Amino acid sequence: MTDRKPILIAGAGIASLLLAQSLRLSGIPYRVFERDASFVFRAQGYRLRLSSEGLDAIQAVLDPETWQRFWGTCGKTGGLGFASFNAVTGEQIEHHLVPPALVSRQGGGKTIGISRGDMRRIFAQGCEDNIEWGKHVTGYEVTEDGVQAIFADGTRSVEGPLLVGGEGIYSKVAKQLSEGKLKVYDTGARGTHGQAPSASFKGLGEGVFRLLDDTRPEGSVFVITNVRPEEMDDPSVSFGWTMGGHPGVIRAPNDDYTIVGRTAADIARSLTQKWHPRFRPLFEDMNESEAAFWKITCSTPSGVPDWPNQPRVTVIGDSVHSMTPAGGIGANTAVRDSALLGRLLREDGGYKAGVTERYEKEMRIYASEAVRESYSTAVKQFGIVIDEETSLTV
Repeated sequence: MTDRKPILIAGAGIASLLLAQSLRLSGIPYRVFERDASFVFRAQGYRLRLSSEGLDAIQAVLDPETWQRFWGTCGKTGGLGFASFNAVTGEQIEHHLVPPALVSRQGGGKTIGISRGDMRRIFAQGCEDNIEWGKHVTGYEVTEDGVQAIFADGTRSVEGPLLVGGEGIYSKVAKQLSEGKLKVYDTGARGTHGQAPSASFKGLGEGVFRLLDDTRPEGSVFVITNVRPEEMDDPSVSFGWTMGGHPGVIRAPNDDYTIVGRTAADIARSLTQKWHPRFRPLFEDMNESEAAFWKITCSTPSGVPDWPNQPRVTVIGDSVHSMTPAGGIGANTAVRDSALLGRLLREDGGYKAGVTERYEKEMRIYASEAVRESYSTAVKQFGIVIDEETSLTV
């Protein structure tokens, strides 16, 4: 193995790390390049809900021991299913089962969730020595016998047979590869993430909840949260929530959405100060250091575009199909990429010409369907509209 050139992976998000696991278990050399200094360099974002398709993809990659560790870390939530409440009056306005796409066969019909940070740490286990931190990939160059990643400081990676761009919505690899065809649109909608002690969620009980406030003339605000039964009474546990709003409702100072901490927490508190006492503790008891803003973005709603295939370079995850949080299918689609590309490389015994074309052909089908579904749901939930010719991109 040591004399074989490594597969190069840009970014250390969940899709990249699951692909790294797949390559590790297949005995295929690889190197991961991540711009951050560590896993805890910045906020990890909201909790991810996993569908049967997503869980099947993850289980297909991981060895049995790691899968059991992953499954044991996941929360399994039943309770009321998916319940919606009027955030101001406290009245229940809707009660239905969790959307079928997010009901897990493995979980006995419950909603399965895990924090992004926990997922990254588990997927990275055994791969640590192959991750290079502080390496911001800004492009690549195809060589006579392979490809090299180019870093922000002008240096280059070792030569590999294949470069996989998995560095998220700002992926330079994706823009170079697709000649600008891969776009990520700024929907104008914004949100915040927050955490509070488990005791603050006592008024909700077990379940997946949506709290809706449509009293503002400029648009609605809502919060999604998940109260897991196995941790409801554990004072050492914090539960998270995700807030979203129509364009213009949630605004960061100076439009700076990199701000974290008290400023983000205060914005969330100001938006919820008239909410029902049942829900107020989620915001009054916030861990301010974990509060963060986020932009709601989306790739081309009509689907993943075509670009001239490059045998030595391809893209996975948010780099190729960023989605809104509506529908909860973004992460599930990303891990399907990892499982698919990893399987094709394993079946070929490593890199072989034609693997990127086969991967992209299959990926475009399910990813395009997922982006369209997420966008159509977000139009209803967030009031967004994307014009692929005129809307702003990130």
